[in-house]
Amino acid sequence: MKYWRETIAVTQRILIELLRRRRSLIFWSIFPISILILNGFILAERAKLTMAVAFENAAPSTLVGAALFFSCLGGSVATVVAEREQQTLKRLFISPLSGTSYFLGIFLAHSCIGIGQTLLVYAIAAFWGATFKGSILLGFIIILLSIIAYVGLGFILGTQLARRIEDVNALVAAFGVPLLILGGAFLPTSLFPKTLLDIAKYNPIYHMNEALLGVWANGDNFQDIILHLWFLFWFAMFMLACGWVSYQRMLMVERRL
Repeated sequence: MKYWRETIAVTQRILIELLRRRRSLIFWSIFPISILILNGFILAERAKLTMAVAFENAAPSTLVGAALFFSCLGGSVATVVAEREQQTLKRLFISPLSGTSYFLGIFLAHSCIGIGQTLLVYAIAAFWGATFKGSILLGFIIILLSIIAYVGLGFILGTQLARRIEDVNALVAAFGVPLLILGGAFLPTSLFPKTLLDIAKYNPIYHMNEALLGVWANGDNFQDIILHLWFLFWFAMFMLACGWVSYQRMLMVERRL
């Protein structure tokens, strides 16, 4: 119960701070909505699809490539770096708050943001007539694994590579944008040449996109996406473990400073 109360307290503090600033939440809402509408209209026009089918195919890529990527990955990197700059970690060492609760609190806060963006993308797609054809539970599992992978990677980048808040945009752009394009977030993977498609299979965003697209637009079941799901599961667990180790190493460095 102690860890639970502390985790909720950290989560509330981060979310309340974001609500006070508002700008980040507004931008994290505008960006996926604009990408979804652009992708939907482009697919409808170029592929000669109805608006409902176009938005069913555009929504999964928008969610994992625009919404969750920038809020859960970029947001967690920014949070960790900002907390270091504001000396929050120094105050952590002289308080009864445990490092585990702090780690889980940051993770839970960005998970809440990711879930909120998921509901937002769903609502906009539904407005244009899109429907979720597959299992809602399976779709939720894919989204949860994507959030875990993004936040875990965010902890690695935020604790090991970023030193100032100015480094965040450069890190996200350098590591993220090529992976987003290679993962099919902005261009359909059906347009990729075979060589590029073979490389994309090692990209976790590709598996996020293909798994969610299969469940959302095509009604695929567990067996149809099992390879994508297993890749996502092990990648998410690996990122979570590496993120935890990176966080502990950062705490050791901060204690010495």
